[in-house]
Amino acid sequence: MRTKLFVMIASVGVLVGAAAGPAFAHHSFATEFDAEKPIQLKGTVTRMDWINPHTWIYVDVKKADGTVEKWMIEGGAPNAMFRRGFKKDSLPVGTEVVIDGFLARDGTKKANGRELTLTDGKRLFVGSSGTGAPEDGKDTGR
Repeated sequence: MRTKLFVMIASVGVLVGAAAGPAFAHHSFATEFDAEKPIQLKGTVTRMDWINPHTWIYVDVKKADGTVEKWMIEGGAPNAMFRRGFKKDSLPVGTEVVIDGFLARDGTKKANGRELTLTDGKRLFVGSSGTGAPEDGKDTGR
């Protein structure tokens, strides 16, 4: 009887773990971004996604030669962003921003945002905290 109960409980545990695994899968900062490659981007917001586990800010960056690069900036979790003062309508399409962050390791036009500055000078911490994220004193809002 005890053996059957143990097998049944163990089986349920394995099934629950397998089902929950993808939901808890998450990358560390250091896996995807390079703390040794800071970047500053100045551009125009084209979209902002409020999805877990990270928000995403999409920015068109105009280069010196007039061409436009489309960048994806990873921010903190939606709830963390909200607690820092962001709302879904904080960055409407067309908003001019300067974003300081760190380049993606894979060479794509993607970065982990650290700080966002609006044209009126207001600065917002957008960084996602996590293993490997640089501690540089700009993240006091975490």
